[in-house]
Amino acid sequence: MPTATSLLKAAGFLSCVALGFWAAGPKAQSLPAALGEKPGGDTTVFADGRMAFSFPAANLSDGENGRFFVGNSFFIRNWVQAPASTTARDGLGPHFIARSCGGCHPHDGRGAPPAAAGGTAEQPVALLMRLSIPGAAEPTTGVRAEPVYGEQFSNAAIQGVRAEGEVVIRHQPVHGRYADGSRYTLHRPTYSFRKLAYGPMARGVMVSPRLAPQLIGVGLIEAIPEHEILRNAQDQAQRTGPIRGVPNRVWDAHAQQLMLGRFGWKANVASLMHQTASAFRGDIGITSSLFPTQTCTPTQIDCLSAPHADVGDAPEIDDTTLGNVVFYQATLAPPARRNARAPEVLRGQALFAQAECSACHRPSYVTGSAPDAALSSQALAGQTIWPYTDLLLHDMGADLADGRPDFAASGRQWKTPPLWGIGLIHGVNGHTRLLHDGRANGVMEAILWHGGEARDSQHKVIAMSAKDRAALVRFVESL
Repeated sequence: MPTATSLLKAAGFLSCVALGFWAAGPKAQSLPAALGEKPGGDTTVFADGRMAFSFPAANLSDGENGRFFVGNSFFIRNWVQAPASTTARDGLGPHFIARSCGGCHPHDGRGAPPAAAGGTAEQPVALLMRLSIPGAAEPTTGVRAEPVYGEQFSNAAIQGVRAEGEVVIRHQPVHGRYADGSRYTLHRPTYSFRKLAYGPMARGVMVSPRLAPQLIGVGLIEAIPEHEILRNAQDQAQRTGPIRGVPNRVWDAHAQQLMLGRFGWKANVASLMHQTASAFRGDIGITSSLFPTQTCTPTQIDCLSAPHADVGDAPEIDDTTLGNVVFYQATLAPPARRNARAPEVLRGQALFAQAECSACHRPSYVTGSAPDAALSSQALAGQTIWPYTDLLLHDMGADLADGRPDFAASGRQWKTPPLWGIGLIHGVNGHTRLLHDGRANGVMEAILWHGGEARDSQHKVIAMSAKDRAALVRFVESL
């Protein structure tokens, strides 16, 4: 029987041959830290290709590597409808949008919206629709759920249960030009629903599209000391100019208390455990000890009467398995930077600073310990990391606003997303869709959508020459 260590070595060897995975030699180790060639510190892996986001942290122990692969198996395998002979993986639905975690995060990477087409019937998987209505928010959810369809729209269901309906995405062109006269066209998405199975939604329903991001380094993000994130807000408050990031305080089901939000497009989740357990229930329909009930609303009689895999008080995913999936995500390694010393990349780095992009995309931190040692690795502590985010909420202007509050986040605010690995998304996932709903096709389009607090930075980029814009993109894609 092969051991976890031998399986790891075999997997590493195949990756070296097939995926362009190379070891860090003495020269790589001596590169100056100021360039951030190793974004995850000692956890960094040197990888590109389709599996670049799927390696364990480079400094894990053999035992931790074994746990990583156990968690991976439950992350990528499809769940099935109950009852089934595969009792360890049954309980799908009744409503769902994906059959596995990997369905939204293919190869641990970034999802994409359906291909742009007028009123396309292709249903999104990795692009989910959050729902709520105006009024006093529930203290543990930060929103007031839509009474018929809940907090999230599900466009798939198990046999015998109706899917909630279909998502319709349309696009409107937005034309503009750079200061040098060259033109660009963006595409603004609009969202609606059809074939609603349980009747109309409440008047005033608020809809927020959320795209599944790449998962590299999420355990390192969780290990950033809270005081460092709060210091970002303090520093920005003392600056001149429009940048005024604020933290989000959210209820964490694992810790059973309010905590600093770090995850989600509005920093509406505090811990990886909460994020993972919530996604199991909301995206796949799998209950856990943190979220022991299904998302069926009182109107959805077929959903309420559908078979479940949970028996008595036992949830559909046990705590050990859930913890292994959390550990897997927490120890996914950021890949090393590419071409960090190339002259065009260094020019782009200077332009990034000149445009004040780093005011929100703070380059570097030193990690502390994980908030829950049982769900992460001590190997992640004390690492100098380069995620390029302040983890704060910023008003990004009317063009990006979803109009939907989430805990302390307003309908115009979004969390600054980390930039590490952004240049590898195409190799991993075959696309370059960015921002919270994937409307931007590539780095430059994402910048052009910036408004609100980031308007001055956007204008500085629009004023750049074509050569400088290309250098800026090269820098961001090297991270």
